[in-house]
Amino acid sequence: MKTLLRSVAAAFSMFSALPVPQVEWNETSMRWMLAAFPLVGLVAGGACWAWQLLCGALTLPDILRGAGLCLLPVLVTGGVHLDGYADTCDALASHASPQRRQEILKDPRLGAFAAIRLCCYFLASLALWTALPRYDGPAVLLSFCLSRALSGWAVAAFPLARNSGLAHTFAAAADRRRLGAFLAALSALLVLALCLRGPAGTAMAAAALGWFLYYRRITRVSFGGLSGDLAGWFLQTAELWMLAAACATQYLQPLTVYVFQQNPPLF
Repeated sequence: MKTLLRSVAAAFSMFSALPVPQVEWNETSMRWMLAAFPLVGLVAGGACWAWQLLCGALTLPDILRGAGLCLLPVLVTGGVHLDGYADTCDALASHASPQRRQEILKDPRLGAFAAIRLCCYFLASLALWTALPRYDGPAVLLSFCLSRALSGWAVAAFPLARNSGLAHTFAAAADRRRLGAFLAALSALLVLALCLRGPAGTAMAAAALGWFLYYRRITRVSFGGLSGDLAGWFLQTAELWMLAAACATQYLQPLTVYVFQQNPPLF
């Protein structure tokens, strides 16, 4: 139990901006840290759900509701994953060799393409949260957990680009086989739970899994293996795609019902 609590504290210390008891970063505390990573998503999803309920109770305008939902995950995580997102956007925009892209990932400077993509990301996130017809609290909460379960699974299962960096540190400290099996099983349960939320939840699960497969190809072909920056890029983009899938499904569902009413099935 003590080891588990240390792993949870280490996960929140690394992947969130929340105040948690400080633990020593050693093999014991880091062994199951990625297994506790989805718990950070649970907090982020819970904060968004609470904000949605507050906006409904106070009848706040949709744009304010959307702004809060856009920014709350960043406040919970401290933007740690956005750093990897920005670096990866710069590397992808270079159209360089995998070796050169790895060098760009290690460059601490923010490039023009990263700045442009960050602006586009927040604009898209704000627009989607504001336009979302119906907020499904459990589905959103599950999506934040799923993105982190898949991200952790990738660190345990995908080939690594180099023998240094955070991804290598986490993978080296863990039993990759057992950690990968746990996170794969957790991801499957989260996908099932999302599908039980109806068409929008099913679309969100499909978007996450589809992007995960694309992520696997990108890490191998474009970068020669996985790194910590790529893990952050995947998490941010997976959450955006799941949100877009939920929004699109809710808007298209009435149209689908109308089409079937006008053209009933022959059998």
